[in-house]
Amino acid sequence: MKKALVCGAGGFIGGHLVKKLKREGYWVRGVDIKEHEFAQTQADEFRLLDLREAHNCWEALNLGDGETFDEVYQLAADMGGMGFIHAAECDIMRNNALINNHMIDTAAKIGVGRYFFSSSVCVYRDMEPGEPALDEDDAYPALPDNEYGWEKLYAERMALAYARHYPIEVRIARFQNCYGPEGTWRGGREDVEVEQTFKHLTPLTGTYPLALADAVRQAGPVWSHPTSLALLPARSSFNLCFAHSF
Repeated sequence: MKKALVCGAGGFIGGHLVKKLKREGYWVRGVDIKEHEFAQTQADEFRLLDLREAHNCWEALNLGDGETFDEVYQLAADMGGMGFIHAAECDIMRNNALINNHMIDTAAKIGVGRYFFSSSVCVYRDMEPGEPALDEDDAYPALPDNEYGWEKLYAERMALAYARHYPIEVRIARFQNCYGPEGTWRGGREDVEVEQTFKHLTPLTGTYPLALADAVRQAGPVWSHPTSLALLPARSSFNLCFAHSF
């Protein structure tokens, strides 16, 4: 049985990824600094660990008896909507750099075979309305329009550097805004589209509306089907917003 580690399993995409991997027959360990807010984890094992600390990365990756994970999915990050990532840019750069540096270093040295890193379209320059879509190579010359994007670009390069010097296969996907069931919609980290949607829908339904993805689809180019999204990581590298492969 293949074994997978999902870092950030207490989050929106990570939670759906755990479910997908379980359906595919994997043994899954989930790790996060928090438990999932909207669903019970389906991981075989879930550990509360702060991956900013190097020793916690070793604990997350250690299976014992000389075993290693077949696949590691690194989705753990300090993140939120645009308002949050601009207001908390110092914490975001520090926290995410620590997580990403420790995780790729530990995974490579412990002997993980395949490593997936969740990057962001924030690595690209700011665009004007009507411009043609960007390709993956358009991340260079580098000019991200926020610090979150700069850290993501650095983390991509960090992972790829380890892939050149260790027998670890690295895959990267650059996510755009992601919405859907069990996604964050309160607490200050949600996107403005989500905030406005729930401002109007929650008083009508009195609960979490499962039609969130449809309700916000017109707000911009979003990836709104998390179950399908979970099919993709660690199999190839591409922009999830544009669905181009390379």
